[in-house]
Amino acid sequence: MHETPLTALVLSGGGARAAYQVGVLRALTRMRREALGPAARMRNPFGIICGTSAGAVNAAALACHADRFEAAVEVVAKVWQNFSAEQVYRADSLGVMRSGAQWLTMLSLGWMIARWRRARPRSLLDNAPLAVLLQRLVPLERLPQMLRQRHLHALAVTASSYTSGEHYTFYDAAEPIAPWLRSQRVAWPGRLTQAHLLASSAIPFVFPATQLQAQGQAGWFGDGSMRQTAPLSSAVHLGAQRLFVIGAGRMAEPPGHVVAGNGYPSLAQIAGHAMASIFLDALAVDIERMRRINRTLALLPESALADTPLRPLEVLVISPSQRLDDIAGRHLGALPAPVRGLLRGVGVSGKGAQARGGALASYLLFEAPYTRELMALGEADAQARRDEVLRFFAWDTMARARRRQHVATPDICLP
Repeated sequence: MHETPLTALVLSGGGARAAYQVGVLRALTRMRREALGPAARMRNPFGIICGTSAGAVNAAALACHADRFEAAVEVVAKVWQNFSAEQVYRADSLGVMRSGAQWLTMLSLGWMIARWRRARPRSLLDNAPLAVLLQRLVPLERLPQMLRQRHLHALAVTASSYTSGEHYTFYDAAEPIAPWLRSQRVAWPGRLTQAHLLASSAIPFVFPATQLQAQGQAGWFGDGSMRQTAPLSSAVHLGAQRLFVIGAGRMAEPPGHVVAGNGYPSLAQIAGHAMASIFLDALAVDIERMRRINRTLALLPESALADTPLRPLEVLVISPSQRLDDIAGRHLGALPAPVRGLLRGVGVSGKGAQARGGALASYLLFEAPYTRELMALGEADAQARRDEVLRFFAWDTMARARRRQHVATPDICLP
C-alpha cells in the first residue's frame, strides 16, 4: 500500500539531467529508513507518480515496482550510475552519419539536396537503443497489478502532439478518474506503453517523434515538456493532497549572476537557451502560481473557501543547487568521439571553465562521469534539507511515536 495522505511525486524533464532526480530519491529512501526502520523499505511513499520526458522514464520504472519502492530506486540508480550514451542513442560513426550528419547537411545546404538523395533523417540522433533499454528497465505489464493491489493510485506521463498542437497527459489509475480538458491541454486515460515513454522523452529536433493513439486517432508526439504550461496540474487532477517535486535545473539564478559576453551566440548556445525554456521555465512558473494561490486561500474565511473548488496544497521542491550546464562542461570529453564531432558542428567545444555549449550538452551527456556527479549532487541537496523532508512526510512525527512505543513495551526477560 502507498502512504497517506495521497502524495504525488512529480519528475520534470531534462534528458540526462534526470540523473539528479535519482540522487534525490536515494537520499529520500535513506531518510525514511532511518526514521521508520527497515519495514519502510516495502511501502511506497507516493500514491501518484507523474513524469515528463526523461522524468517519465524514471516515473514509470518506479511505478512498475511500487510494491518494493526502495529496491526500485536502487535498480534505476544502478542504470544511471553505469550509463553510456549508446544505451539511449546511436553514438557510433555510422549511426551519427545516418542521422545527425544528414540532418545538419539539410540545415546548411537545403532540402533540395535531401530530396535529390531521398534522405529523410528525422532528428539529430537516433534513439532506437532507448527502446531496448525501456523493455528491460520498465516492465509496464506489472503496472495493472500495482494499481489493483493499491500499491499505486495513478501513473501519468505527458507528451506533446505535433499533429494537433495540444499537450497530452496519458494516465492509468486504480479507480476511474474522469479526464479533464483545459485550453490546449488534454487528459487521456488508458493502458500506458513504452511508446508513450519514447514520445514523452523525444527531445525536439534531437530525437524522432513517436506515433501514438489518442482520442481514437493516430498522431505524432514529442517531448512532454513542450507546451507544458502547468506541469503540476496532472498530479492535482489525479487527486494529490501534497506534491513532492524534483526539478532538473535551478529554480532561479543567484542575485548578481552575470554571464560574460563572448560574441555572437552559437547554435548550441541558442539551442541550450531554448531547452531551458522548454524544460525548466514552466515548472518554476507553475510552482510560483501554486504558492500564490495557497497564500490567497489562506486569507479567505471558511465561508468563502466552501464556495471555491480550489484547495491549498502542500508542496516541497528540491532542485539543483549548482548549474548543471557548468557540470556538463567538465564532462564534454566523456561523450563518444562521433557525438563530440557532431556537436562541435553546432558550437559545443572546450572543457571546464572554457567549455562552450554546455547547456545543450547537459541534456545529451548520458555518460557515467556526468550522471554520477548529478546523482551525488541530488543526494547532497536532499540531505541538506533533511528536516524539511521529514516534516513534509511527517516521518519525524512517526519516528517519535515509534520510539515512544518501543519505550512503552520493553523486552520481557524470561527467568
